Amino acid sequence: MTQVFWKALLIFDVILLVLDGLYIYLMKARHIPRGGFYGKLGDYHYAHRGLHVIQSGIPENSIRSFRLAANNGYGAELDVRLSHDGRLVVMHDESLKRTTGVHANVSAVTEQVLNQLTLERTREKVPFLEDVLPLFNGKTPMLIEIKTEKNNYKELTEKVMTQLQSHPELDYMIESFDPRVLYLLRKKYPNVVRGQLSENYFKDPDCTLSPVLKFILSNLLTNFLTCPDFLAYRFEDRFDLAPGLCRKIWKPQFFWWVVRSQAEADELTKQGDFIIFEGFPAKRQFLNNYENADKAE
Repeated sequence: MTQVFWKALLIFDVILLVLDGLYIYLMKARHIPRGGFYGKLGDYHYAHRGLHVIQSGIPENSIRSFRLAANNGYGAELDVRLSHDGRLVVMHDESLKRTTGVHANVSAVTEQVLNQLTLERTREKVPFLEDVLPLFNGKTPMLIEIKTEKNNYKELTEKVMTQLQSHPELDYMIESFDPRVLYLLRKKYPNVVRGQLSENYFKDPDCTLSPVLKFILSNLLTNFLTCPDFLAYRFEDRFDLAPGLCRKIWKPQFFWWVVRSQAEADELTKQGDFIIFEGFPAKRQFLNNYENADKAE
């Protein structure tokens, strides 16, 4: 009986070790010294949905918010979706209700409808990606989030890439919560800097994913397929197991969203992370001490 017990315990331990090893392998991410890869992309803080201040009549994801970011020395994060007629719409929410007051989804309306809408009771129009790109051409970099819906990831990603390739002086990175976008970029556009967006989905009350998908995406278990150049994780979830393990073992570059104070920004910048900020005027602290950062890694 004792012999059987110890054999069973040994088998159980071996299985646990194998599963632990598999878990760590699946969250594999690229470790690239910043000085040898990110260049200008790592020199800036990124304004979340542009440098928006609605109290001053500057709504999120508006032309004015992006112009302010670029003109004041910030990079900008923005969101891109597909309209019903295939236009690249800069809009965070799937629904237009919060930002325009219209009860419809972006994917259900056309350019003609969108041109009639304004953002958050201002005069600012809903922008298209083609309107935003020239604002950053030859200036500060962009962090473009691809917002997929159902199975439109191929069409959306290809259309974004087509527009970006028409602006050779533009510095940009692409990120998405959808690993399929990153996998497509890895296979077809390997030189594009790509990042996996994630969070602890179990803590998100609005998340409608199945428990299995929540576990896979929260724990970054598609990284071995997509090989992201950086990870963009929710700031409030930074002490969770998955980002902590991934940082310790694979040492990838991290973005954190959304940072809302200068103290948080200073702390993250000091440890070599990039930030997506909102709600305060982040110090334009360039992160170009590459030599020291690489030695610390």
